[in-house]
Amino acid sequence: MMVPTIFFFLQFSTLLYFFTVSFASIEEATALLKWKATFHNQNNSLLASWTLITDACRDWYGIICFNGRINRLNIANVGVTGTLYDFPFSSLPFLEYVDLSMNQLSGTIPPELGKIKSLEVLTLGSNNLSGPIPITLCDLTKLEILNLYSNQLSGPIPSELGNLKNLTGLALSDNQLNGSIPITLGDLIKLKVLNLYSNQLSGPVPSELGNLENLTYLALSDNQLSGSIPISVGDLTNLKRLYLHSNQFSGPIPGELGNLKNLTGITLSYNQLSGSIPITLGDLTKLKRLYLSSNQLSGPIPSELGNSKNLTDMDLSANQLTGSIPISLAQLTELKKLYLSSNQLSGPIPSDLGKCKNLIDLRLGRNNISGSIPPEIGNVQRLQGLFLSSNHLIGQIPKEFGKLTSLVKLTVQNNSISGNIPEELRSLTKLETLDLSNNRLNGSIPTCIGDFMHLFQLNLSNNKFGQKIPKEIGRITHLIVLDLSHNLLDGEIPVQLTSLLDLSNLNLSHNGLSGCIPEKFESLTSLQDVVLSYNELEGPIPNNKAFINASLEGNKGFCGNLTGFQPCEKPSSHTIAKRRKLILIILLPVVGALVLLCVLFGVLFMFDKRRPKDVESRNDDGTIAVKRLHSSVENTNPKSFMNEIRALTGIKHRNIVNLYGYCSHAQHSFLVYEYAERGSLSSILTNETESKKLDWLKRVNIIKGVGFALSYMHQDCSPPIVHRDISSSNVLLDSKDEARVSDFGIAKLLRPDSSNCTALAGTYGYVAPELAYTLKVTPMCDVYSFGVLALEIIKGKHLGEYITVLANSTTIDHVQFSDLLDERLPYPEDELKEVLVFIIKLASSCLVETPKSRPTMQFISHKLSTMFHVHQLM
Repeated sequence: MMVPTIFFFLQFSTLLYFFTVSFASIEEATALLKWKATFHNQNNSLLASWTLITDACRDWYGIICFNGRINRLNIANVGVTGTLYDFPFSSLPFLEYVDLSMNQLSGTIPPELGKIKSLEVLTLGSNNLSGPIPITLCDLTKLEILNLYSNQLSGPIPSELGNLKNLTGLALSDNQLNGSIPITLGDLIKLKVLNLYSNQLSGPVPSELGNLENLTYLALSDNQLSGSIPISVGDLTNLKRLYLHSNQFSGPIPGELGNLKNLTGITLSYNQLSGSIPITLGDLTKLKRLYLSSNQLSGPIPSELGNSKNLTDMDLSANQLTGSIPISLAQLTELKKLYLSSNQLSGPIPSDLGKCKNLIDLRLGRNNISGSIPPEIGNVQRLQGLFLSSNHLIGQIPKEFGKLTSLVKLTVQNNSISGNIPEELRSLTKLETLDLSNNRLNGSIPTCIGDFMHLFQLNLSNNKFGQKIPKEIGRITHLIVLDLSHNLLDGEIPVQLTSLLDLSNLNLSHNGLSGCIPEKFESLTSLQDVVLSYNELEGPIPNNKAFINASLEGNKGFCGNLTGFQPCEKPSSHTIAKRRKLILIILLPVVGALVLLCVLFGVLFMFDKRRPKDVESRNDDGTIAVKRLHSSVENTNPKSFMNEIRALTGIKHRNIVNLYGYCSHAQHSFLVYEYAERGSLSSILTNETESKKLDWLKRVNIIKGVGFALSYMHQDCSPPIVHRDISSSNVLLDSKDEARVSDFGIAKLLRPDSSNCTALAGTYGYVAPELAYTLKVTPMCDVYSFGVLALEIIKGKHLGEYITVLANSTTIDHVQFSDLLDERLPYPEDELKEVLVFIIKLASSCLVETPKSRPTMQFISHKLSTMFHVHQLM
């Protein structure tokens, strides 16, 4: 009978344990449900699993239990709107991990939070919490991570935080905290990360921080800290990143920083530091980024900096540095960005800089540099930005610059450069800014400038250019600023300049231009500032608002309906008859040509029925793409055809396909586009050979291009345009792998007087989830699709159901970076890896279920355009 008794006892114990565990879980679950009931948004789908009919330990989103008690709570980035006032602090005594970040929690942090004595990780970052940091948090002696960043917390940092001896990470950045940094933080000897940037902290940095021998990351930037940088910082031998920029530090840079052999990044910019740059910084062989700009540093640039062979970024600009540029900097073969502008540097540009083959940005402007421009600079073929303005440079522009085919910005203004613009520069087709003003250049303006199709700003003023203005400038359709003033130009203003629809500033003054202002200037609605003074121009002033305040003095004689000018004479009946005859002579052939064009399309349609819907037409003079829509027999929607025309005729952007024209017929319709040589992104990614040609940098550029296009559509178009069908099939690539967003057949123009509701449409796998039940179109629909596309570009294929994993803040941490990469490409290097990680995080934030929690395309565009700068400061 002994065995059954023992067996019964074991069964009873197990049953008793089961009921105890269940009871404890029900109590904790009920407490959490009471808190959930206070949320302002009760329809949160991610928290729909929080019900009493389900097991909190197994089925509740964001809940992990240990021994039947709730141990971890992670509901980060789920769109919770509410407060912490009703959080069940006393009912969850076994909580060790709490992450409520990236929600919309408001109000203060309740002092009762200090009752959860078992807490090891507390993350409340990226909310709207306000008020002071409760002193009771200092009772959480087991706490290892305390993250309160990106809120609206105010008041001082409690000195009692020094009691949290187990802290390894403390992040209080991006708040409104004031007062001084407590010296008690020096007691946190286990601390590895101390992040206090972007607050209103003042006073000196306590020397006691030098006790934090395990510290690897120290960020005190963007505060009002003053005094000198403590010498004790040199004791932090494990430090990898030191960010003290944007404060009021004064005095010298401690030479003891040379002891920090593990440092990879130093930013001391935007302070009031003085004295010379310590030569000991040359001992930091692991250093990658050195930012000392916008201080009062003087003396020469130490040649010892050439020993920091891993340097990729060096910014010493906006100081008072003197002497010549050390030749030793040419030893920095990994250097990508060298900023020395706005100093008092003298002597020549070292020709050895041509050995820095990885340079992408070289800024030497606003110094006293003399001599000629070394032709060896032409060997730095990755260079994208070259800034040599406001120096004492002489000689000519090296013809070797023609090898800088990646160059985007070239500024050499305010020097004494002479000679012609070399014909070799015709290969610089990626240029967006070209400023050669205030030099001694002569000859004619080369017609090859018309090949710089991406130029936004062209300034050739204050030179000695002669002859006519090249009509080819009219091909630079993105041009915003055109300044050719103070030259020796003659002839008429080319009518082709009226093609510059984005032109905002036009200055052709102080030349010898004659004839009339082209009448078509009336169509340039973007014009704001016009200066045509001191020429020999005459005739009618165009009916354009920009000419109301235009500078027109010093010409032969203008007429028009403007104050101070004589009205123009009305043409006689004889003149009108002659004009009508001329119009007929011109118009009839044009109409005839259009009729023949439509007939040609009809013939193509009749004799080419087997061609696909997207027909590519090529010839030796230029290439176009003709898209044929389904005939009426195939039940096409005429709205789609007109939709695309309405959307594209109002759009002008380098990353959006250009619509050249269209032809409509009862049975079939055609759209004529610019031709994208590489075809759709979808076809390239699915092709084993072609996909390998899209390296990581090209893929990043494609993502940026699509982001810029969508930001333009959402922010800069009126009314805003939502594409609604962003996918890899609708992104085309040109011969240089630049992205072009296409197919606006279901695009929606958002009218303020409309509900903007529509039928569900788009490509499966890219459509935002909310469209399935709201049918309301918002820009956030495109944001979701962009996130899917960005991840597809990095992976090389659509992620499918894996998207839900990345959209979930509780599971994304378990995703391996390598799992998101295209295995057909080599594994990215460290620098590029960080960029890709940044984009993946950005894209994942686009996938959250709550539309309001997604970033806007304007925000995304800004982040993408500055990602490398942000990456430097991370």
